[in-house]
Amino acid sequence: MTSIYFINPRADFPTYFNAENYTSHGIAPATQMADLTIPTLAAMVPAGYEVKLCDQNISPVDYGSEADLIGITGKITQVGHMIEIANQFRAAGKTIVMGGPLASLSPDLLRPHCDILIQGEIEEIAPQLFGDLASGHYKDTYVGNKPDLNTSPVPRWELYPNERAVMGTLQTSRGCPFECEFCDVIQYAGRKQRHKQPARVLAELDLLYRVGYRAVFLADDNFTVYRARARELLLAIKEWNDRREHGRVLFLTQLSIDIAQDDEMLKLCAEAGLTTVFIGLETPNEDSLRETKKRQNLKRNLVDDVHAFYEHGIHVIGGMIVGFDADGPDIFQRQFDFAMAAAIPIFSLGALVAPAATPLHARLKAAGRLRPDRSAEVAAVPWATNIVHPRMTLEQLMTGLRWLGNNLYSPQSFGDRLEDFIGRLGRQRTRGSAMQLAMSGRAIDQDVMKVLTRVRELGPGENRLWARMTRCLIKKPEAALPVFTALVQYMQIRYMYQLGHFWEPQMVGAVPPAPSTGLVALRGTQDRAQA
Repeated sequence: MTSIYFINPRADFPTYFNAENYTSHGIAPATQMADLTIPTLAAMVPAGYEVKLCDQNISPVDYGSEADLIGITGKITQVGHMIEIANQFRAAGKTIVMGGPLASLSPDLLRPHCDILIQGEIEEIAPQLFGDLASGHYKDTYVGNKPDLNTSPVPRWELYPNERAVMGTLQTSRGCPFECEFCDVIQYAGRKQRHKQPARVLAELDLLYRVGYRAVFLADDNFTVYRARARELLLAIKEWNDRREHGRVLFLTQLSIDIAQDDEMLKLCAEAGLTTVFIGLETPNEDSLRETKKRQNLKRNLVDDVHAFYEHGIHVIGGMIVGFDADGPDIFQRQFDFAMAAAIPIFSLGALVAPAATPLHARLKAAGRLRPDRSAEVAAVPWATNIVHPRMTLEQLMTGLRWLGNNLYSPQSFGDRLEDFIGRLGRQRTRGSAMQLAMSGRAIDQDVMKVLTRVRELGPGENRLWARMTRCLIKKPEAALPVFTALVQYMQIRYMYQLGHFWEPQMVGAVPPAPSTGLVALRGTQDRAQA
């Protein structure tokens, strides 16, 4: 019997939204969001194959695997481990198949390390690929197109280590119609958004529910961009959720700020169980938004828009970017003031980067403004960029980012935002509770609570933060779920910053430092973080 081993490598460095910090507390390895790719690939494998999965976030790669084929998928954040895994298996004589977003955006990075490279989406070319593999006469490159998502198979979640993933993952659409110049998603998923039918989404939810998930990430690039479709799907999810006999499911997704004034849509999101949303707010600098074609964020009061989500009981996580051409040295203070006014507890702060294949990359390459280090293409990283800024030195940009990150996540400032958020949070329309997950019986959900209680062990300021949140939640217990979620994410961020030698609490409270300070230390940080 032919066998195949699908691997999702861990990120080369901890990210804002994963769970690498668990092991630092003596807790078994875990992942925040179950990897959707490898169980979906497993469902495409024809009968007659033995299929095994490995999520390296959860368990080590079995380099002694007897599988005939090794399938490796991933993004730019995983490139180092993708190549390392491929090279080790190739040295053992295995046939290596590599795919995923990185294979589509930067095929030259992976081509030397595999026998077969898959570019584009695999659904419609999977029969040809596996037929060729069975015959022993395969090509070195296969290029997929953009299929109807209803033809994508239901993932084989029974093969995945669900017991160590906090949230299940389900994709209801691919693509985004917007033109953000720095976004690489539309370069491989397209600007024409494709959707699964509601019945198909509910079938996948049924499976995730059966294997134990009570929180699900809807892995769409922009869940609500087509309002009529979003309403139809949300109504179906609400009705499905209302019928659950063993606890409702809580949802997280990504969307854009332009629905903030659609009160009906926000109400429906909340009623369906959508408790948390990630929004790419990026910057309060309208010149920067205009420059990079993030038009959906223009001509609006972003702070008021964020608060509209809170009124409906929906927690907002924000994307924050510094280093647009229009940004000057004052941007760090502006971003800090914006964060405090918006009362968003968690931001994924990063320097602007130009990912391969994006319009921003092409524009800056033509202008001679790209740095040669391709490892600095990783978005949402506060200590590296591949862009030469026209108004700030690299030293000034990196020192300012260090100041901003430390001030955003000082226990005092973080606590101020959380307390403001609690005060603004309206009635949650879902029946989910903060203790629902902790009492679910899943070991991973209990481990989440263990991580949560470690906040106060970080230091005196963090101990005061814990006591402060406890007092707030006694007065408003319905805010516990989003507050606990934010505190768990805070633990990951502090771990990420500490490991990256980025955490410098002595910078808290000072004005953004002059560009002449911290150069050697910051260069060292970049080198260590990218090693």
